[in-house]
Amino acid sequence: MSLRVRPITRAEHLGFITRRHSCSFLQTPAWGEVKQDWRAESIGWSRPDDPEGELLGAGLVLYRQLPRLRRYLAYLPEGPDIDWSDPDLDRWLTPLVEHLRRRRAFAVRMGPPVVTRRWSATTVKDAVAAGGVRRLADLAPDDAPADGARVTAALPRLGWRPPRGDEGSFGTGQPRYVFQLPLDGRREEDLLAGFNQQWRRNVKKAAKSGVVVQRGGAAELAAFHGLYVETARRDGFAPRPLPYFATMWQAMSAEDPDRIRLYLARHEGDLIAAATMVRVGTHAWYSYGASSAAKRDVRGSNAVQWQMMRDALAAGASVYDLRGITDTLDEADPHFGLIRFKLGTGGEVVEYAGEWDLPLSRALWAAFDLYLRRR
Repeated sequence: MSLRVRPITRAEHLGFITRRHSCSFLQTPAWGEVKQDWRAESIGWSRPDDPEGELLGAGLVLYRQLPRLRRYLAYLPEGPDIDWSDPDLDRWLTPLVEHLRRRRAFAVRMGPPVVTRRWSATTVKDAVAAGGVRRLADLAPDDAPADGARVTAALPRLGWRPPRGDEGSFGTGQPRYVFQLPLDGRREEDLLAGFNQQWRRNVKKAAKSGVVVQRGGAAELAAFHGLYVETARRDGFAPRPLPYFATMWQAMSAEDPDRIRLYLARHEGDLIAAATMVRVGTHAWYSYGASSAAKRDVRGSNAVQWQMMRDALAAGASVYDLRGITDTLDEADPHFGLIRFKLGTGGEVVEYAGEWDLPLSRALWAAFDLYLRRR
């Protein structure tokens, strides 16, 4: 049976999320408030013959207007939250596209939250040690879920295509490759035992050195941001301004008092590391992190991560998500240090279906695509 898509209220959207185990925090109504440069809309799927309009799926759409034109890019980051296991995706995606056409979208971009491949930390480390394989894409996975293969085969038949250059790098949009630590059925001692020797040593070193990790609130965001700016300057990326984090904190905390947490690691009174953690149901994410160049030997970053992992476990999360990595397995690549750090937790690399585009106006899409390539 075909479905229909309609605008839904914030309360309807949150009610649907609450009934689910989880969804991406980028698909919550609060995220629409964070992205103030976009116009946000919550939408829901229901059966056309259901007078109650029971929600079968939901999504957050972000609209970005083209300059001087009332035409929009419609973006569903890490969404929508629909039944991606349904073999008839057309009945979900066609009404979505029809709705967005009525909203004057010239193109749609979405990121199906569907896993295509997984590699254990052991598999990746063995491949790096053996040499010869330079990218995850060329490494045989430990698991390749059937739903992932089916979705990525079906989308091209429905007119969708991956963005240009979507090959596992840190480009525009959301990461295709992430690193996750499974928590289901595990205890703290199990997590610690799964760390490599360096990680266990660093966690113990932080505790022995007297590093104290505490929760912070809105009043501590300025301290976090100062350390974050220092990190950005050292690592060569453009930092987000403090008002962005203030908006993020306010929007997420209003939606759920425990949606976002701030962690601060101090040594002898000095702030040496800080991070934010976001949780929706059974999924927890490491969001933003910062560390000082001073006192690196007391391992504040490891202490913060370890505390967030334990708290995620205590909150009932089934996965702790350390977010994006590139797909490089080349130790000479400057991005490899990030995956090396995350591999030490003993988790797994997870590949998602990635982001997909559907041009609705070929002329406007061609101009927009050219703009993106020239940036």
